[in-house]
Amino acid sequence: MKPRVEIRDLTVSYAAGDRAICALDGVSLSIAADEAIGIVGESGSGKSTLGMAIGRLLAPNASFDGGDVLVEGRSVLRCTDPELRVVRRDRLGFVFQNPMSALDPTMRIGRQIALALGLERGSAEINELLLKARLDDPATAAASFPHELSGGMAQRVVIALAIARNPAVVIADEPTASLDASIKGAILDLLMALGRDTGSSLVIMSHDLRMVARRCARIFVMYGGRIVESGASREVFAAPRHPYTQALIRAAAGNEGPGGRLEPIPGVPPVLHRRSEDCAFAARCVHAQAICRSTRPPEVALQGRVVACHFAKDGVSTPAEAAAAT
Repeated sequence: MKPRVEIRDLTVSYAAGDRAICALDGVSLSIAADEAIGIVGESGSGKSTLGMAIGRLLAPNASFDGGDVLVEGRSVLRCTDPELRVVRRDRLGFVFQNPMSALDPTMRIGRQIALALGLERGSAEINELLLKARLDDPATAAASFPHELSGGMAQRVVIALAIARNPAVVIADEPTASLDASIKGAILDLLMALGRDTGSSLVIMSHDLRMVARRCARIFVMYGGRIVESGASREVFAAPRHPYTQALIRAAAGNEGPGGRLEPIPGVPPVLHRRSEDCAFAARCVHAQAICRSTRPPEVALQGRVVACHFAKDGVSTPAEAAAAT
């Protein structure tokens, strides 16, 4: 069976004055039918660019410098504008991190749902869709303007719009970033449930590795515009092989243990102006050797996962593990 989405060696840059910023540095992945994947990493890792590239929804200063993106076998980079509109409308759904900026502030919710469904206002299908999105009073929500809804309600409306036409793929970019902690899990659970109900594949981008790993079968860890580790979520979370994945987990809230402290990753993600010819994480990696600063690490297949690290086959230990071993 063909993958729903196939990304082949994708390279994307943004024009910034007289220089370019390399946002994606040769990314390849595929998403199967009915599959939920998570893409995680710090801000600036390239995950949002990757998600928006699936629908060719990047900013005007973005440039596709190499590779391809296929949705159900069709290249979105080669689509004409009318063809692209059809793909976006019928085969792709998008959930953005700020629901208020995703909704039209001048239009009632019912009208926006009707436009998404291609129906007249007042149709029973509008209420049915809002009920699917777990809005307890769909009639009131449909009659409301976006500013009259809470953040959680507005995000449920955005999710309803995203799944209105039973898309092949739903791309959710930090869908809980602007919401209270008390409802973040509920929103992700709603996305997962609706994905199963509609048969849509899900792509969830987030900096919260733990929350995504609990819900997605596969996870892709991005750094410096590359996928540095990918594999089954449980295995990656339980035994990360790339130093960046290890550092990301140590820095995540909830992993410090009683009385413990989080371990922030020193430094900041790099701003790349061209393809990285070394390991982009080397400057922040406690395990870095000379080869890391001079040679681009290959992608190594290891027991069901792929790791872009010179020492992936040898395995790397955390500083605490290394100290214990001595």
